[in-house]
Amino acid sequence: MSANSSNQSSNRSIESAQTLKRGRGRPPKDGRSAAETRQLLIRSGVEVLTAQGFSATGLDQLLKRVGVPKGSFYHFFESKEAYVHAVVEHYGRSFERLLADSFECQQLAPLQRLQRFVNNAAEWMAKHQYQRGCLVGNLGQEVNQLPESLRAPLQQILASWEQQVAQCLEAAGIEHAETLAHVFWIGWEGAVMRARLEQSAEPLHRWHQWFVGSLNP
Repeated sequence: MSANSSNQSSNRSIESAQTLKRGRGRPPKDGRSAAETRQLLIRSGVEVLTAQGFSATGLDQLLKRVGVPKGSFYHFFESKEAYVHAVVEHYGRSFERLLADSFECQQLAPLQRLQRFVNNAAEWMAKHQYQRGCLVGNLGQEVNQLPESLRAPLQQILASWEQQVAQCLEAAGIEHAETLAHVFWIGWEGAVMRARLEQSAEPLHRWHQWFVGSLNP
């Protein structure tokens, strides 16, 4: 082997060693703390994924929105899959707060709490001009394109939401509350999709009116 070849080989070994020492990804140099940048990435993910779903969302698009270089992304998340898990978890917690605002309002009768939830959701969709829907519903519609590891978290979130509605129905004296809560969310996700299509809250209110009208307290 020539001296030049030997030097090139040595340089490559040094570069590899330096890469291993640095670890995967690098912290961004934008003045934000690591925690702030991570949360910014997650919030941006919620905004984009509620608007266009998983398959149509690329990392470059997300990173450009928040001004984070691609190398820095891997400082916070091992992969796009890990990132979407964090986004789904954040969305689930945020939506739980919306549900709590409605279903824990003791000043209202149980079925009025369900009405409050529908009104709050309708206001949120109108605020975003019907460009954003339900993250769980969006991802559920493209389940065959999702990493398999996302199925369980999405099902767990839906089960939690169903429990909230079931408790509301039980408080109203409705029989078969758990089954009806399951039916409510199946229909609700379809109503959200139709509301986006029509750019109107009417499908949300129509679904709610039909659902309540079908109950036999």
